[in-house]
Amino acid sequence: MPEFASLIEGYKRFRNDAYVKQKARFDALASDGQSPPVMIISCCDSRVDPATVFDTVPGQVFALRNVANLVPPYEIGGGLHGVSAAIEFGVLGLEVRHIVILGHAQCGGITASLSGSDLGQQGHSFVDKWVGIIDEARQAVLASNTDDPQHALELETVKVSLANLRTFPFIVEREKAGLLKLHGAYFGIAEGELHVLDETTGVFTPQ
Repeated sequence: MPEFASLIEGYKRFRNDAYVKQKARFDALASDGQSPPVMIISCCDSRVDPATVFDTVPGQVFALRNVANLVPPYEIGGGLHGVSAAIEFGVLGLEVRHIVILGHAQCGGITASLSGSDLGQQGHSFVDKWVGIIDEARQAVLASNTDDPQHALELETVKVSLANLRTFPFIVEREKAGLLKLHGAYFGIAEGELHVLDETTGVFTPQ
């Protein structure tokens, strides 16, 4: 398939250029392991790669990507908790000092929350169940009669994920001890502009 072949070509460019230039870094990462200071929780949207947005190097960021950059509330009931496991490993295993929730424009997960997206699954949709995490925020946005509910909910989702992070006891403990800081951010795809949340005012400010 040409699409996969293009990935192999990209690998070859990486192997002959970027890898060579950063050989010492890769050697150190292989021998010493990883100790990234930052964890980024972002959407799996192909247009919003945190390594590209923040121009990071290997070993700098522990990345978690999922539909709509969501963090579920802390709970230990049944089910598979992939997001919670990654957060636990990042905070307690790697001892990251910052967690960034990175939302973005034109998010398909937000569109699904607003309009539903069973994707032909005949009444059962993993996506719809997942974005149920932001049902309360969606209802509030729709009740506000905003002209742009998509954008408004994209911003609110960042705040919901930050609030849900603070339902994890080990995050609360480390934040209170000054060992961990939480941040909210939003990326505009068309403009290439990053906005950072001031949690005191609730306002996202362009950088």
